[in-house]
Amino acid sequence: MNALTIDTIHAALMDGRAIPYLGPGVLGFGADGSPLPASHEALAAKLTAKSSVPFKIRKNLTAAAQFIENFKHRKTVKQAMVEAFRDGADPTGLHRYLATLPSLPLVVHAWYDDLPQRAFAERGRWGMVQGVSQAEHFGSWVHHFGSDGAPATASNAWNTLLYQPLGSVWPAGNFLVSDSDFVEVLTEIDIQTPIPESVQHLRAGRNFLFLGCRFSTQLERLFARQIMKRSSNRHWAVLPEEPTRNEARFLEQYQIERIDAPLPEFIEALEEILASPGMRMAS
Repeated sequence: MNALTIDTIHAALMDGRAIPYLGPGVLGFGADGSPLPASHEALAAKLTAKSSVPFKIRKNLTAAAQFIENFKHRKTVKQAMVEAFRDGADPTGLHRYLATLPSLPLVVHAWYDDLPQRAFAERGRWGMVQGVSQAEHFGSWVHHFGSDGAPATASNAWNTLLYQPLGSVWPAGNFLVSDSDFVEVLTEIDIQTPIPESVQHLRAGRNFLFLGCRFSTQLERLFARQIMKRSSNRHWAVLPEEPTRNEARFLEQYQIERIDAPLPEFIEALEEILASPGMRMAS
């Protein structure tokens, strides 16, 4: 890892200029992994374990969810999603690190677990805005919740906003997961309608830090691109795996610097700076 890049990211996080963007890979942060599904493939396996789905789409999360929705009702999809993420996993070291940052205006969490909520439990004045399915809440793109899980109105009074564009198991079990869920969002996302105004305001001029994310599918790239639209022209992604051709093109196009390091090693480097602010200068 480049020490200057780590110092720059640390300073941006401390000043609230960097927006953490968390993907499903964050769940594999610990040495023992997580009981929760940490990839689209793992989640598809959970959904299809109790439902008969054609073999050719069993590993395709959105298509499998759509098949179950069509033939067994939306409630079956929701129940399976809740079951997949209701295990009481503990926040990772990354979640706990983020909860200690003095200035954290916005966090994007693009997966369905509630580990950020658990980590932020002691953080003052924070709230959530989560994507909701048109199949269940026609006419609404997002719902707001306070830190206690109670429904809330859009508020600028929160010091930290947790944005979960795909929904979350907590507090209300709202999920964007089926093909039809995403078709509805994608028809409007170019004009930013599904993205809350508060998120659009907070991202302006800020850098994004992608953690536990891949950009190998068009859906992953599209959501990342639209969420970071009109932000700054410098971003970072911790990506120890060799990028695919599409990923490499995406990183280059949107000026996302790849950090070739395991996520635990990257967070450890940030924590070392936090513990010893003068360490770089002394070395």
